[in-house]
Amino acid sequence: MSRETESLRNARISRAQFFRMMGGLAVAAAAPATLAACSTQTNSGTTAGTGGAAATRLRFVGVADQKAPMDALVAAYQKVKASVAIAPSYAPTDQVQTSVRTQLGAGNAPDLHVVYPGNGSAMSMNQIASAGLLADLSAQSWAQTIPTGFKPAFQHEGKTYIYSAGSSVIGAIYNKKVFEKAGVDAPPTTWSEFLQVCEKIKKAGLPPIALGAQTPWVTQLITYALVPSTVYAKDPGFDDKQAAGQTSFAQSGWRDALEMYLELQKRGFFNDNPNGTTFEQQTSMVATGKAGMAIQVSAVLPDFRKSAATPDDLSMFPLPGADDAAQVWIPAGVVVGLGAAAKGKNVAEATAFIDWLGKQENINAWAKTIAAIPLTQDSSSTIDPVLESFLSFTKDRAVPFMDQRWPNAEVQPTHFAVVQDLLAGEIKIDEALKKMDEAYAK
Repeated sequence: MSRETESLRNARISRAQFFRMMGGLAVAAAAPATLAACSTQTNSGTTAGTGGAAATRLRFVGVADQKAPMDALVAAYQKVKASVAIAPSYAPTDQVQTSVRTQLGAGNAPDLHVVYPGNGSAMSMNQIASAGLLADLSAQSWAQTIPTGFKPAFQHEGKTYIYSAGSSVIGAIYNKKVFEKAGVDAPPTTWSEFLQVCEKIKKAGLPPIALGAQTPWVTQLITYALVPSTVYAKDPGFDDKQAAGQTSFAQSGWRDALEMYLELQKRGFFNDNPNGTTFEQQTSMVATGKAGMAIQVSAVLPDFRKSAATPDDLSMFPLPGADDAAQVWIPAGVVVGLGAAAKGKNVAEATAFIDWLGKQENINAWAKTIAAIPLTQDSSSTIDPVLESFLSFTKDRAVPFMDQRWPNAEVQPTHFAVVQDLLAGEIKIDEALKKMDEAYAK
């Protein structure tokens, strides 16, 4: 997610290598700002604590799927280190990508902030680290345990700059009661079966798939869920070939994935006006039984569960992007994490907090809260039961989220835009792929 450099090329590994260690996932909508209890900030960067003692105040700006784990862990850290007050707030992804990135460049960024793994967005680890704006976390204990296959998502030029608690997957979050009412006995395992399931739900009078494409990052998820099967199952080395100029989006199974995306729309399997529907509305539709499913990242499962009268009504399955079940692959990626501003006033305290987050019990707590697979695991680690159907794929049929291998921050927003235009009928697939190839070449 930074501009292509020779060091990044050297750090690239195959997707199979990337996920070999997994046998042992861009995302959030707005959430209200939440500030830790503290009193007036002074010019020195400290606050007066309730007992009158000086405390260091750390600002953290994140995205909504970080709120639940961060709020709980901030409260726990306050008990461990009362002299540090952490004030978290949360913003939509598009705002973070612009405002926080601008603040970083200007030297007035928050002490701690969201960072996306790998490369491909303005707030990705490689983009920020290559500009010298992230504090080096390499000496921290947890950084020594990063699985080899995950290192490109965490490291730039051999140094670690991002903390993340684990990995997530993309698939179909579905309402079990809707499936039952529609006569669907079990989740589909092939594309043809998936279309049949959608047809049954449609005949039952409900939208089979809720799509909140008004929220830009949601637009990418169906493509991401299909491309592992349409591209990487056939050509695991696609990324390296694309980087070498030997192939392109237009010459690959990306075309098939977009055709399948539009087939779902043509057959009436989406809710009305996806481009006018938000992530929050998408979530509510599935959680309350007004739609069958949503193609989403597992990190937002807590949002769906909060909106459901009975959280157990919700489950998740891999979206099958092929008619041969053996050729179905899935996307899985390191979840959004955080880093410390290298030019912040409180770098030592900010990195100390990250070091504390790296303790196994805190990795476990964060991963459990967002239904992620913990980065490292011990006897106390747990995996959300709804992800069990994904685990057999992670050994040799999973690939990182596509943007984590893109060479710049232009491709992802281009992908968002062309999907919205395709859904609106304003462009054709050829033009969409051409625009993505042009963005990739920048």
